[in-house]
Amino acid sequence: MLKLLGRLVEGIAPRPSGPMTEARRHNPDAVVDCAVYHNGRRKPGTVHYASAHRRRGEFVWLGLHEPDVVTMRTVAETFGLHELIVDQTTEGGHRPLVETVGEVTRLVLRTARYVEHEELTATSEVVDTGDVTLLIGPWFVITVRHGAAGALWQVRRDLQKRPELLRAGPWAVAYAVADQLVDDYLDVSLRVEHDLERLEEETFATRRSADVAHFYQLKREMVELKRAVLPLHEPLTRLTGAPPALHPYFEDVRGRLARATDRVTGFDDLLNSILQARLTQVTLEQNNDMRMIAAWAGIAAVPTVGAGIYGMNFANMPGIDSRYGFSATIVIVVLVCSGLFWRFKRAGWL
Repeated sequence: MLKLLGRLVEGIAPRPSGPMTEARRHNPDAVVDCAVYHNGRRKPGTVHYASAHRRRGEFVWLGLHEPDVVTMRTVAETFGLHELIVDQTTEGGHRPLVETVGEVTRLVLRTARYVEHEELTATSEVVDTGDVTLLIGPWFVITVRHGAAGALWQVRRDLQKRPELLRAGPWAVAYAVADQLVDDYLDVSLRVEHDLERLEEETFATRRSADVAHFYQLKREMVELKRAVLPLHEPLTRLTGAPPALHPYFEDVRGRLARATDRVTGFDDLLNSILQARLTQVTLEQNNDMRMIAAWAGIAAVPTVGAGIYGMNFANMPGIDSRYGFSATIVIVVLVCSGLFWRFKRAGWL
């Protein structure tokens, strides 16, 4: 009877709707995955972070996606995190940084992905960015992701195929995440480079060139990419807590990050050069239009002046009493206009 009454009350009570509600209904704790790794191998079975404990030779990898404050408070209590981390991880938009509070290292990385589009317009979204916060402790690593970019399921899958690397502990996860994000930077920069090449071809093509608004839209997207790539060099060089066995791996990540940085910074010069060429084209097009307008105005002035003079109705006007006066005037006007047209055409004004 009580169960039946509960179902009736549940059916009567209003339920909130929306995509966020649906996501919370299926994943109320925002947990993407939680696993325990022992000696480089994932232990079978499902694990809830609230029941995680420190055991010798094991570490926990908890993956979260846009958790709320209540969830992060529970996580902080379970893993002994500082209270400020709750506010820092529930909000996105952080710039890359690294800091150490007690035994926990907080590493923030920006994520980036290329948004496919058929053609570049004044409102095209080219680069989508987000951020990933890694909380690296002695027996756990927590990844908190904000935004659609930078999904880490592939990182976890690939890393689980390398047990010798997982034996290094939580810092192996930090390396794998940073490695994947830097690869994403290189991939995004390569695709953006193709967009720039296509924009350059359109600028110097014989048909109508790209609008100037397309350039400024791409420059705005480049700012997003630069905010993700350029500030990351300093945090990666300050990772002092990583075990010595992982230092060569992080050095490799820094090397590929330098390549991505060089490529992204070079985009500004290329884009500015193409933009200057397009602005020069616009100026030339405006000058050509003004010369064409001036040429046609000069040609139209000839019959206008003739009609204005003969329209004053004076008695002693040349050709007024002549039988061929009107015809001669028309012929003279046509000849003068034709001469002006030929002259302007030869000069390139028409």
